[in-house]
Amino acid sequence: MTIQRRRRLIKRQRSSVGLALVAAISFLAGMTDAMGLMSLGDFVSFMSGNTTRASVALIQADVARGVLLIGGLSTFVIGNAVGVMVSIRFRPHSVLLFVSVLLACAALLADRREMQFLLLILAMGAINASVEQIEGLPVGLTYVTGALSRFGRGLGRWVMGIRNTHWVIQIVPWLGMMAGAISGAALVQEIGSLALWIPSAAALLLTAVAIQIPRRWQSRFIQHR
Repeated sequence: MTIQRRRRLIKRQRSSVGLALVAAISFLAGMTDAMGLMSLGDFVSFMSGNTTRASVALIQADVARGVLLIGGLSTFVIGNAVGVMVSIRFRPHSVLLFVSVLLACAALLADRREMQFLLLILAMGAINASVEQIEGLPVGLTYVTGALSRFGRGLGRWVMGIRNTHWVIQIVPWLGMMAGAISGAALVQEIGSLALWIPSAAALLLTAVAIQIPRRWQSRFIQHR
């Protein structure tokens, strides 16, 4: 086997592992968002939706809800920042462990809805730092508007004769989030607030899986600048 062929094989394997991890994390994000929406009445990972909801709440003089939602937006930003810090200081899989702890804390606070809401948002912000790109192509984990937009633009270029098919991977996080949201909604209907323990356990399981990924490969899934 030539060096060039071996490099292509490794790249293909690394991409497959990265996409599987993206799908699993997006599944977790979709599950958590559905549970948050059904249990708390607002999104915990879809900040575009919460931005609109906060604006409407303020216009309707529902100041308490508007302030809470704006606090959630700030918490999401902080979660992303902390996730990157954890990823740089330790390793990307450490972000998943951190998220698992946050989700467990949120599940413990079933009687303190505002704190639970903010902890879930903090976790969903942080989880974005676990995988940021696949072979240089950006991917979103807790939101799919950008992924669908990139998929649509890639489709348009393909129709116009530009045969680059890298855009196809953008459907992966959407599929993961859709499947996760369906599962999360079903779980809340079946077991109520206890369902929030399941994302924590899932994040812990993902941590165990991600630990097995070679350090060199993990470093290719995050941005260094």
